[in-house]
Amino acid sequence: MDRQITQRSIRALQPRSARQVLASLVLLACVTATGSVAAGTSSGNAVTHWNANAEEVFKPTQGLNPLAQSRTLAIMHAAIHDVLNAIDPRFQPYTPGLAAAPGASADAAVAAAARDVLIALVPERAILIEAQYGESLSRVHGVASRAAGIAAGRASAAATLARRRADGLDAATQPLFVPRPGAGEYQFTAPFDFANLPGWGNLQPFVIDLKKHGVDGPLDLAGARYARDFEHVKAIGAMNSSTRTAEQSEIARFWYEDSPLGWNRIANTVVRQRELDLWSSARAFALVNFALADGFIAGFDAKYEFRFWRPVTAIRDAARDGNALTNADPSWEPFLITPPVPDYPSTHTVLGAAAAEVLIQLFGDNVRFSATSLTLPGVTRRYQRFSDAARENGLSRVYAGIHFQHAVKDGYRQGRSVGQTVAQSLQSVP
Repeated sequence: MDRQITQRSIRALQPRSARQVLASLVLLACVTATGSVAAGTSSGNAVTHWNANAEEVFKPTQGLNPLAQSRTLAIMHAAIHDVLNAIDPRFQPYTPGLAAAPGASADAAVAAAARDVLIALVPERAILIEAQYGESLSRVHGVASRAAGIAAGRASAAATLARRRADGLDAATQPLFVPRPGAGEYQFTAPFDFANLPGWGNLQPFVIDLKKHGVDGPLDLAGARYARDFEHVKAIGAMNSSTRTAEQSEIARFWYEDSPLGWNRIANTVVRQRELDLWSSARAFALVNFALADGFIAGFDAKYEFRFWRPVTAIRDAARDGNALTNADPSWEPFLITPPVPDYPSTHTVLGAAAAEVLIQLFGDNVRFSATSLTLPGVTRRYQRFSDAARENGLSRVYAGIHFQHAVKDGYRQGRSVGQTVAQSLQSVP
């Protein structure tokens, strides 16, 4: 197995404390979410089925590496998209050159493409993946078409994996982040003693030109706007906040889940509601996951350029920020655990806005749907628009006490920019 492209290898590159402590970022991470598909929706197809299978594959490592999840899901859905269009060309491929496979079983091809990508990138879950694969193939009839589908799916997975093999993953932990002294500089936040994956922003994007999706930077520490952001998160994001409502606390916990899992579940729900065919389903999932993966790359590129401190550091150390309008509270604690990366921009917001923008471009914004979360089992939240969910997703980070509003606002703008670009890819063929 190529060490460069496995999730296991990404975790191995992290400090031991990362592997031990990052799991605490997601509450009740291994609890199975219920009701992930809204009542009354279609039972789905092979594409929605393998998208849901991937969530099952990720559950034991939920919280350890959402960035790896975004890359794996993008590769898997690119391979699925490409093999379907080798069988019947309807949309442009992600990786050109795959041999035509007319007459091959589409369901077998989807299963084989997904299986090979997941085995390559999440090998520790091989037993489950093989069981999922066997179950999928048991429903495919026709010996010759099934064999042709398997061969085409495996070829698509191999081509997509080969294309991403040298995408920069092997250097994702470099250069090692060393905090600098001074106000505004990101410092490690308890319980962490490291900054996670500082080189992720150097990965090759799936679609975007990174230079076209930048952000302006954090607010001036001495300014009134920074002071307003400071006081807002200090009040509403505190562990024992007197201003955060019960619903805002629910929102913070609900959206604390890893973005790739939550937004794929939303996409799965809507694709089933719309009863899309295999080809349109595959394109929708490829675009959503390209947006999520590129959102992480763009967001992390900016995070480690600006290196801005998190609210917990800023509030405790406000005496040295040079702003007469801020007041320090050395004992302040956020409502939820602060992830071990700099504040600006909020990549959680970037990803939500990017995924929502793709869905808006595909289906329009006025789409009713419900969503569940692994971090707040048993709770279902309902939305009238994708943009409503994306806005709430961003605000959740302020309610949790882990991001300034400015990081959320600019993260939303960056995410929309990424999503708009990604949505124009994989166009229909004549």
